[in-house]
Amino acid sequence: MSKVLEAVDQRTQLVGENRLELLLFRVNATQVFAINVFKVREVVKVPRLNQMPGAHPHICGVANIRGQSIPVINLKGAIGFRPMELNQECNLIITEYNRTIQAFLVGQVEHIVNLTWNDILPPPKNSGANNYLTAITRLEMDKKTTIVSIIDVEKVLAEIVDYDTEVSQELLESDLAARMVGTHVLVADDSGTARRQVKGTLEPLGVKITTVNDGLDAYKLLKQWADEGRVDHDNLLMLITDAEMPEMDGYKLTYEIRQDPLLKHLYVVLNTSLSGSFNNAMAEKVGCNRFISKFQPDMLVTLVQERIKMVEEGEV
Repeated sequence: MSKVLEAVDQRTQLVGENRLELLLFRVNATQVFAINVFKVREVVKVPRLNQMPGAHPHICGVANIRGQSIPVINLKGAIGFRPMELNQECNLIITEYNRTIQAFLVGQVEHIVNLTWNDILPPPKNSGANNYLTAITRLEMDKKTTIVSIIDVEKVLAEIVDYDTEVSQELLESDLAARMVGTHVLVADDSGTARRQVKGTLEPLGVKITTVNDGLDAYKLLKQWADEGRVDHDNLLMLITDAEMPEMDGYKLTYEIRQDPLLKHLYVVLNTSLSGSFNNAMAEKVGCNRFISKFQPDMLVTLVQERIKMVEEGEV
């Protein structure tokens, strides 16, 4: 347990300062892409891949890594380019998202960079709704300024993995279900896919959803609502925030909320594709009330119902 807490301390030193680490890689000769190091288990050279008959077209096989069978996604093909062909420069980035482990086939892996979320910018507004980026940043590489594109892995996976989007009948028939109607939840997430999935789960049950694309927009909106007296339990049941967002991440957002006398009692849920007991400890350390991993519709509904019950019983 002491090792877990030590690791939490090390990582919260990063997130508490609104910092992140990115792994840079290429899928073609001209562009540099990145994903958050927190999601990366390891990088390995491509072993022999076993084919999966009937698999999604972007799954190019299964790799056996230390006795574990891991599906391999051809990332270049998955984000709209011609699929990558296997060669000696190819690598696998093995990741953990939403309680699943998968590998991404990429080309050359560059290095890791340490940045602040202030260095991370949303994609250009004219890039279209169907792009596969959550953000971009600019780095000095090879004596020139290079634009680095941060992949929206959640969008990639949502198009390949069959996530269960149905809410169980038991929850729909709960006596708390009717009391969900008219409640209000603020959702902060830079992934359009993640925002749509939260809305698609809760709005049909009568929950009013307001969405913003990053932590800074969420904080500005909350400050505005606080000035207008609109952050009590009748007006805002909770904030559901992603961890990784441009300009202000979910940890920094939670910290700022806890320091604000008008906001400090707001119920904050960290909803992230990171998973595991490590992240529960991490969320608790930075002041979040709850941690849940993404794309669990029953968990989202249960969370809202439990919070309604807490408010009704005065456990605020």
